Amino acid sequence: MKKKSPSLLKTLGKIVLVIGIVIVYAYGLQVTKVDLEKPQEAKRQEQLTNILQGLAHPDLITYEIDRISAEARILVPCTGTPPPEIPAEPGQPAIKLSSNCAEPGEAITVSGTGFNPNENVFIFFVPYSADPAAAVELKLTGNAVPTDSDGNFSKEVTLRKDRTSDKPQTVRVVVNRRVGSPKPSEALKQTWEKIVETVFLAFIATTLGVTLAVPISFLAARNLMLQVTSTLTKFMASLIIMPIGALLGYSIVSRLTEFGSQFPNGNAEAVLLFTAAPLVGLAVVQSAGGKNTFFKALGRWFIGVAIAAVAVVVLAKIGSVGRETGISLKHSLGGWSFVGNFILIFSDVILLGLPALGALLGAFAFSPISNRILEATVPRMSALTSKIVAVVLSVLAGAIVFGVIAATLNWFYEFGDVAQVVRTPATIGAVLFAALALAIDVNHPIPTGMFVYYVFRTIMNTLRSIEPLVMVVAFAVWVGIGPFAGVMALGLHTIVALGKLYSEQVENIATGPIEAITATGANRLQTIIYAVIPQIVPPYIAFTLYRWDINVRMSTIIGFGGGGGIGFLLSQNINLLKYRQASVNMIAIAIVVASLDYLSAKVREKIT
Repeated sequence: MKKKSPSLLKTLGKIVLVIGIVIVYAYGLQVTKVDLEKPQEAKRQEQLTNILQGLAHPDLITYEIDRISAEARILVPCTGTPPPEIPAEPGQPAIKLSSNCAEPGEAITVSGTGFNPNENVFIFFVPYSADPAAAVELKLTGNAVPTDSDGNFSKEVTLRKDRTSDKPQTVRVVVNRRVGSPKPSEALKQTWEKIVETVFLAFIATTLGVTLAVPISFLAARNLMLQVTSTLTKFMASLIIMPIGALLGYSIVSRLTEFGSQFPNGNAEAVLLFTAAPLVGLAVVQSAGGKNTFFKALGRWFIGVAIAAVAVVVLAKIGSVGRETGISLKHSLGGWSFVGNFILIFSDVILLGLPALGALLGAFAFSPISNRILEATVPRMSALTSKIVAVVLSVLAGAIVFGVIAATLNWFYEFGDVAQVVRTPATIGAVLFAALALAIDVNHPIPTGMFVYYVFRTIMNTLRSIEPLVMVVAFAVWVGIGPFAGVMALGLHTIVALGKLYSEQVENIATGPIEAITATGANRLQTIIYAVIPQIVPPYIAFTLYRWDINVRMSTIIGFGGGGGIGFLLSQNINLLKYRQASVNMIAIAIVVASLDYLSAKVREKIT
């Protein structure tokens, strides 16, 4: 039976497809400016050869150099009496010119004797200068001239046309001889310093990133946040209270920090009373009998705030004392000054972090109070009254949320006066949230957890899309060029990258332990501690080590943007055409990356 030949239409279709692919590829070659003629140019090939030869000869070791030279006088142009020959010293190299008087651009022969066998010499022309120390050496040959087995050489050279004088000038032959034992080159020493800096840059960025990525991962885990719900009234009240609480927390803690840093060291009784007063108050409230009423809970809350205030003052005083101690030790410990620097930085972290922590605690400290008030009052209201309360809270929440967003965008883009820019978005937000409150039942559960989930996911996805090389440019302007900018750029990218990996690992945990712990009546914090954390510790460690490996490699790249480390040194050497030194940098990078990759793989193998 004869096989059916393919139809004409299919054949034409294939031809059209091939032609289309060729056209697309041809246009791609034009867009990418592929040009095979440029690589064939002699100048480009010579430059490539220099680069490859430099990279193939890393500047790893060096020797002490003994510079040996021999000279001869010459008159250029030949307008007078030729200068006499310089007599050779016994046992020293000497050179002789075919003519001690020549015209500019004329060829002469330089002969040398008394050099070591088979060594390279260089021939220079030294123009006349009133100050011999300021004279420059101009090469007469592009490459070195080798001596023969007897230590002699003869080379024809062409005199320069642009160096004339009525005074005798000099032809100098120079040989550089190695003496002593080999020692590490300056490039190798710099590479060692910068590679250590690179490893610790990545280490600090990774540890700082992990510290913030872990809590963020729980807020960005869908399975955990899906269970978090609240009523419309509570949700809107939280949206109102949280920014206000953050502002109050920041303001109050800033003032307490300033007060604590200046707190008097004397009068120990006053300090002891100041510290113990809230603890005594808490003991009194806890020992009081009766039911756990709202006022008793409110009293505990106020005393808790007082204890927190005392803690802030104490920490601020510790930070202030630590700062003074760190500055003193930094200047007195000599080689151990990094200990004082650590105390100084740690103290600065306390003083700078307390107001930020106050803002965070303020955002969440007032929300439970508002929820308790609403739980105690809303159920007693009529349906109409509770609806009015929900609408009013929604109007305020919408105005605050949209107003904050508008103010943030105005900070970036400078649309105009803040009050005028915020007014319209706040009004739109109030209307939209009011419509939402009218459309939804007051007691209908609102997925507040998913709201938090999408907020954190959006922030992480946005920041992950920005490369650390771009981040480091901004940080280098802010804190200066160097490894600190690299730490900040890599640390920020580590937070969002690990936050995503961690949260996805939380989403993939087994649900059985969570259900078992929840059945015992455990709250959300206990459920996370006893059911979630035991399942995620091994993969968290594995992800952290893997991220450190990534950060070491990325720190090489961000060095080109001013982030310090070995990348910054590599970029300098490449820009200065120091390819032998750049080769040393690249070898060090390869060794460190390969070593860390091997070690992290082994550790991950053990824990997974």
